[in-house]
Amino acid sequence: MNIIITGASKGIGFELAKLFANDEKNTVVAIARSENLLKELKNECIKQNLRSKLKIIVFDIEDCEDVKNNFKNRILEHIHSVDILINNAGYLINKPFLESKLFDIQKTYNINLFSHALIIQELLPLLNEGIVKHVVNISSMGGFQGSSKFPGLSIYSSSKAALANLTECLAEEFKTDKIAFNCLALGAVNTEMLQTAFPNYNAPLSALEMANFIYDFAINGNKFFNGKILPVSISTP
Repeated sequence: MNIIITGASKGIGFELAKLFANDEKNTVVAIARSENLLKELKNECIKQNLRSKLKIIVFDIEDCEDVKNNFKNRILEHIHSVDILINNAGYLINKPFLESKLFDIQKTYNINLFSHALIIQELLPLLNEGIVKHVVNISSMGGFQGSSKFPGLSIYSSSKAALANLTECLAEEFKTDKIAFNCLALGAVNTEMLQTAFPNYNAPLSALEMANFIYDFAINGNKFFNGKILPVSISTP
């Protein structure tokens, strides 16, 4: 299979890339803005004697113009069809709504919503050539309707809610193309991003534990779900 993972340089994306790389029949395209961290991922796979074709692409998806103009061409350097696209890249800022600047709002929405929409738009022709045809958008329980909400996360949570709604709309619009779109609303996971926003909070799950769940869902979830927003949390909303 051909798998694309954004936000692959750390946390859940890092672990996901290694899991998919463990199957030598896969070609894994790992995308992130940090070249050094992507090289660490590559070296980690070499150390673990993973024989798959892991491709790394240094790309800053916050730049939506660059996504629109260049993202697809960078992908085509390595693969010409896509089986699984995991839109994992995200940006979390913990700041009161009244203190949030235009820059904060634009950065959050560019990374959490607009870039993912553009990536899907650009890669749809390649997904049509794939076998599995599964787009997995990674959202948050903060954006899940009826869940507990927290001060300081208004911008982040609303951007993730928009991504979830986009998932539902795309599933309906492209159902005749047999491309499945699903959204996982993740609960707290012990990642660097979470620790930066909430330094004193210890999440119940590790990045690897969540990555194992997403890995299985990305491969098999399209057989059971399409257009679904699924909460992945041990707590109730």
